[in-house]
Order: sequence, then C-alpha cells, then structure tokens
Amino acid sequence: MRHLQLVGWLAVAVVLCTLAIPWFLWGDSRTVAGIPLWLWWHIGWMGLTSVVFWLFSRRAWGLGIEPDGATQAGNMAAKTETDAGGDQP
Repeated sequence: MRHLQLVGWLAVAVVLCTLAIPWFLWGDSRTVAGIPLWLWWHIGWMGLTSVVFWLFSRRAWGLGIEPDGATQAGNMAAKTETDAGGDQP
C-alpha cells in the first residue's frame, strides 16, 4: 500500500512540475482583468500546488523516508517527551 501511495504522490509531483511553466501560453497576448493570461495561470498553479502540498503534509508526510513501522503520532509523542522546552542547566 505504501509503495502505491509513493508512486501516486510522485506522479502528482511530476504533473505539478510539468504544469509549472505554461509553454502553451507563450506568445499569447490575451488579458483577463488587465492581467496577462499566463500570470493567471501561475496564480492558479500556485493555489493548486499549495492545496496539494497541504494534503501531502496531512496524509503522507515522511512517505518514502521513514521506516514502515514509524507513525506520525508516534514520532510526535517521542518528540514531546524529549523536548521539555527551555534550557537545561
């Protein structure tokens, strides 16, 4: 299951990277609300990328990096136990 998830997230990353530059809008002089169409493309792309990264951080953070047995909740509990906060004398 984790392998399938990893392949899916990699595919999403490749698609987002491919769509980062709107090659098909080069030389297009159309404007919408006084802003070039290619700039609207980038605004939409940044919004989509932000949502995808938020979803990735909630569902698959550490995928392909952390061992299969490690869980996000377990890592957070371990961090709070070792990080008491403040300086230790």
